Amino acid sequence: MRATYPSTVVFALLALSLSPLVQAQDIAALTADTRAKAVPVLPKIAGAMKAAVEKDGLDGAVGVCKTKSPELLKEASQATGWPMRRVSLKPRNAETAVPDAWEARHLADFNIRAANGEKPETLEVGEVVAGADGKQTFRYLRALPVIEVCQNCHGDAASLKPAVTARLAAEYPHDKATGYSLGQIRGGLSVKRPL
Repeated sequence: MRATYPSTVVFALLALSLSPLVQAQDIAALTADTRAKAVPVLPKIAGAMKAAVEKDGLDGAVGVCKTKSPELLKEASQATGWPMRRVSLKPRNAETAVPDAWEARHLADFNIRAANGEKPETLEVGEVVAGADGKQTFRYLRALPVIEVCQNCHGDAASLKPAVTARLAAEYPHDKATGYSLGQIRGGLSVKRPL
């Protein structure tokens, strides 16, 4: 005797078996959309720093990093409705740049991946994370590799210009963000996208 199954049972089993595929597609779409809407703030920040260096010298970029960069991130956050910030395992600003556990784990992973040959400028991660309240949030982190303009303030501490060293000491007394080489992972752009 041949067993027959109601079509709803078959459909439910089929839906369950395809569920991981749909989720993977959703995460890929969320990652692409978040990248498209969040990452454009990064060249604006780099451009503001470069303009400050040209106008006010290297120590002028420190002020841009402290005030203009957060303003640009705030504008991007307001435009998207998603909180955005820059984080680092070696933060310059202990009030705003210290990573949470999720960010720290992925920043450490970025360092490993870069050491194994992946291009730092392509490193990113996106995943859905459930908060303590049970609400799901899409988390996105994009690596921020050290580019040439960054080395003026984030390079070897002994080789920084005295004016930059003095300004950093005044603005960031607990600074840990020096000693980087060109191409190293300086930190990441972190986005929390409510679902």
